[in-house]
Amino acid sequence: MTNNNKIQNSSLKSKQKTKKLSTPIKLAGLTLTAGALVAKAVWRPDMSLEQLHHWQLPNSMFVPIKDANIHVVMSGKCITNTDDAYKSTETIVLLHGTSASLHTWDGWTKALESEYCVLRLDMPGFGLTGPYTDENKRYTLDNYVDTVIKVMDALGIGKVSIAGNSLGGGVAWLMALKYPNRVNKLILVDASGLKFKSKSVPIGFKLAQYRMLDSLITKVLPKRLIRDSVQSVYADTSKVTEALVNRYYELALRTGNRKALIQRMREGLSTRQVGQLSDITQPTLIIWGRQDKLIPIDSAYRFEQAIPNSQLAIFDNLGHVPQEEDPEATVAVVKQFLQSSALND
Repeated sequence: MTNNNKIQNSSLKSKQKTKKLSTPIKLAGLTLTAGALVAKAVWRPDMSLEQLHHWQLPNSMFVPIKDANIHVVMSGKCITNTDDAYKSTETIVLLHGTSASLHTWDGWTKALESEYCVLRLDMPGFGLTGPYTDENKRYTLDNYVDTVIKVMDALGIGKVSIAGNSLGGGVAWLMALKYPNRVNKLILVDASGLKFKSKSVPIGFKLAQYRMLDSLITKVLPKRLIRDSVQSVYADTSKVTEALVNRYYELALRTGNRKALIQRMREGLSTRQVGQLSDITQPTLIIWGRQDKLIPIDSAYRFEQAIPNSQLAIFDNLGHVPQEEDPEATVAVVKQFLQSSALND
């Protein structure tokens, strides 16, 4: 073999090696580029309160308390500033669940506001309220109870009937235990507090459990993830409209809410005070969707057994948010409960 042939063969082998090496490098480059494009597609910056102004309602107001500025909506029958003013009209407080907002009670409010003072609020970490101003404050049930009490005090409201869904239900029954003189009647809607085993968990809730994903979750939010999460808590997914998904989606983007959700999920949904449920003396209505896969129906029976003066209404074709999925059917039971318990007061 001549020197020229040796040089040509060596050059050919070098080119083949270069070609072999370049293939994985190109693939890696394409993967990184694709990843960057995907991240860019779902990368969502926070939205300010001003940008979310369209989610305020005609009666929206912000009630400043220590560590938060609470978004509150009160119905026409509510008269603020004097405790005596509430004695002629019963006040009902409505508390939403995790990642929801006071809008979840639109249907109930419409049905109740002609007879009652209906007060609903966005709890810290959710809706237009946003996170606690004190970054070290934890999103515990106890702190949420104290928040509700502070809002009532700021508005001059003494005693109320209180309803809560999921997380809000846990806050409601804990408030009845801690402040029995402030709670008249109790309504639990697929409430948290007892230990349970979920059949299905919204993917957003799952992701919030992993600390390694914290920086990603606070910056990235695919709308599809919100849609899947809302559908997972409905029995009839045909009721999950684009407008509904958009509301959950935009309010999740409120500055600080994504970080607050992570902190909230790490607190859990059960609480040590469940052993005191038998101390609740207020008339209690328990509402549950039989198709609830997040907090299955077993919890409904356990709440009914634990709370002495309670009654249970089960809706066979509803999921975890029955007040939102079918407000007309569920609020009819609520009105009957409020009227019948009023006769026994």
